[in-house]
Amino acid sequence: MAIFEYKGLNKQGKNIKGTIDAENIRVARAKLKKDRIYVIDIKDKTKAARKNTGKKSSWNKKVDIQDLSLMTRQLAVLIKAGVPLVDSLGAVSDQLEDPILSHIMAEIKTSVNEGGAFHKALIKYPKVFDKIYVSMCEAGEMSGTLDVILLRLAEFTEAQNELNAKIRSAMLYPILMMVVSTLLLAGIFVFIIPKMTTIFDSSPDLTLEWYTLMVIDISGFIVNYWWLIAGVSFVGWISFKSWKQTKTGEKQWDAVRLKMPVVGKIVRMIAVSRFTRTLSTLLTGGVPMLNAMSIVRNVVSNEILAQAIDDARDNISEGESIAAPLKKSGEFPPLVIHMISIGEKTGELENMLTQVSDAYDFQVKNSVDGMTSLLGPVMLIFMGGVIGVIVFAVMMPMFQLSSLGG
Repeated sequence: MAIFEYKGLNKQGKNIKGTIDAENIRVARAKLKKDRIYVIDIKDKTKAARKNTGKKSSWNKKVDIQDLSLMTRQLAVLIKAGVPLVDSLGAVSDQLEDPILSHIMAEIKTSVNEGGAFHKALIKYPKVFDKIYVSMCEAGEMSGTLDVILLRLAEFTEAQNELNAKIRSAMLYPILMMVVSTLLLAGIFVFIIPKMTTIFDSSPDLTLEWYTLMVIDISGFIVNYWWLIAGVSFVGWISFKSWKQTKTGEKQWDAVRLKMPVVGKIVRMIAVSRFTRTLSTLLTGGVPMLNAMSIVRNVVSNEILAQAIDDARDNISEGESIAAPLKKSGEFPPLVIHMISIGEKTGELENMLTQVSDAYDFQVKNSVDGMTSLLGPVMLIFMGGVIGVIVFAVMMPMFQLSSLGG
């Protein structure tokens, strides 16, 4: 079976490109014609694909998480229906609309068709298939339950994507308000205040109050030293990013995030949800506990909690439980510790972890909704107050001018 890369026109007359598997170029053209695709150009890419076997592919680019989830679910359904893995990969590759993911699946099919392991073919695309995905597929291949594992991965990916989408959606309104408010204030200080200042300067009998002078000074500083503000902001941001990338900086910043009012609670809940859901998914997929703990420590995106997970892993390697070191760290909520402890004692750890992650996903959604519903009015009141003070500071001298003119 060879891989062909083509360019053509679909039945709507739009330019499309992609890859297709076929015995030869004639069969490839016939397949495309059957799909009502008019071929403009078609090339055999099999040699290039084989040359890159074992190397990181040039197609190793990020893909949409929803496309990845859908592909995983389709692959699981095909394998469960008894379709061989190679044929399943080919079918999925042909159906995918994303050209990058379609090409990747075609390359993976070639690797598997040549006798390579499925999970080893995935390793060439770390930006698409993370360690969780690869480890679970490896466990699925070894245990003969790849279809079950892929379905579990699809559910896991969908749950993570749903939570992330909920957080992004909830934060969109406050961020939009901040941007609009910043632009509004900038417009007032850069354009309106200088014009008002010119009017005030032309009236020598006018005495300005301290709050009006302060507003004028702020406006003057912004207008005259905007480059300094921009430069300091840029340097400050780069310095902060550089500091945060150091081991010490990352740990200190993660500690600060956990202690922030309101936000810290949500950050902790998101981390706990990711930890429990990922660990449950890995264990259910047959990944050994020590390997699962090594993988899951990178999922929480918080070095303080990751350290607690590392300590728990060390305890497990010495034959102890998970719950004790997590409790000792003081970073995980008592309910989580209690349910993990019960799960270990009853042999239902995976089920308990899933219940915890479901509960925390629900809490995160409610907390984010509550925070954003409160943040909107608070920001409106704050911005209204700031603009009100500025208007008051500018209008009072105008009233004085009217009195002087009268």
